[in-house]
Amino acid sequence: MDFQLNEEQRMFQDLVHDFVAREVKPRARDTDEKGEFNWPAVRKMGPLGLLGLEVPEEYGGAGVDPVSAAIAIEELGWGCGSTALAIAAHNTLALGPIVKYGTEQQKQRWLPALAGGHGQLACLGLTEPGAGSDLQGGVRTNAVIEGDSWIIDGSKMWLTNASISDVMVLLCRTDRNPGSRSLSQIIVPSDSPGISIGPPEKKMGLKGSPTHAVTFDEVRVPLENLVGEEGRGLHQTLTTLDAGRIGIGALAVGLAQSAFEEAIKYSKERETFGKPIAQHQAVQWMLADAATEIQAARLMVYWTAWLKMEKRSYTKSAAMAKLFATEVSERVCRNAIQVHGGYGYSSEFPVERIYRDTRLMTIGEGTSEIQRLVIARHILTEVN
Repeated sequence: MDFQLNEEQRMFQDLVHDFVAREVKPRARDTDEKGEFNWPAVRKMGPLGLLGLEVPEEYGGAGVDPVSAAIAIEELGWGCGSTALAIAAHNTLALGPIVKYGTEQQKQRWLPALAGGHGQLACLGLTEPGAGSDLQGGVRTNAVIEGDSWIIDGSKMWLTNASISDVMVLLCRTDRNPGSRSLSQIIVPSDSPGISIGPPEKKMGLKGSPTHAVTFDEVRVPLENLVGEEGRGLHQTLTTLDAGRIGIGALAVGLAQSAFEEAIKYSKERETFGKPIAQHQAVQWMLADAATEIQAARLMVYWTAWLKMEKRSYTKSAAMAKLFATEVSERVCRNAIQVHGGYGYSSEFPVERIYRDTRLMTIGEGTSEIQRLVIARHILTEVN
């Protein structure tokens, strides 16, 4: 077993880390406080391949392997949770279905502009007021055929990137009969008549990553915008979420790593009882636990990305990696605040923001409870 990154992966990691340290991390506090998306950095990401990580090169993407993609999201999370979430959602949730299920015409039409550094982003619309974890039974946004078009009516919630996207991939009900083959994915340009984007949600964290409710009133798009097979939208979405969980796990590792580094730095500077608090056993134990759990979480995320790269089944491992990494991140960020004491509760120190940002990770793209159900379903049906 070889646990080393190959030379190409290490070079890519260094490239992304240096970019994030220069263009993303220094703006993280400002991004959070102003609630403004970091467009200056994002517009520089195209040439590095960060806007089309797993998009094949023939469509303008970087075509990196899934491990490299996870590394990139981890580094972005280390720099800024808001920016990382937006880029992860763009790459995996929105571009992923087009890459995996789209026609050649769709790939030629949409991917070069979205992946090639033109400053365009995309989003995925799943969640609705009555549809979160229960997509099959809860999705009410309808798409009906009228002539050569789909006519879409309904509403979505919690669309990451909605106001900054050029393209939406929507999960719609295309068959009024219940069942797993009643939903489909459809590409919808964000400037289509009939789309209304609500104001940004007021959130606990990730304030620089815009999240919106969106309504669709007789939105008309060509029939050719159907992604994959009609009626296969639920399957395609669940597969997309498997890949997305690698990204969220990687993002959580990045956030945890950032908080961990801040805790180490502060513990060496702050003195109590005549010595740096890093010399107190209680602090050392928190730091030791953090280092151990971050390493374990990172290996789980990379292992799952490797399974994806090898085209092996990774649904269970993605749920495990996402569950463990996000819960580790929350513990690490909580303890990083504890190391800082009262200062950790102040927005003057980064750990306060990082803790708020990581809180979403155990909720988005499947709550921890859903991950445990996915894992349990697999382990209870596996052949001994």
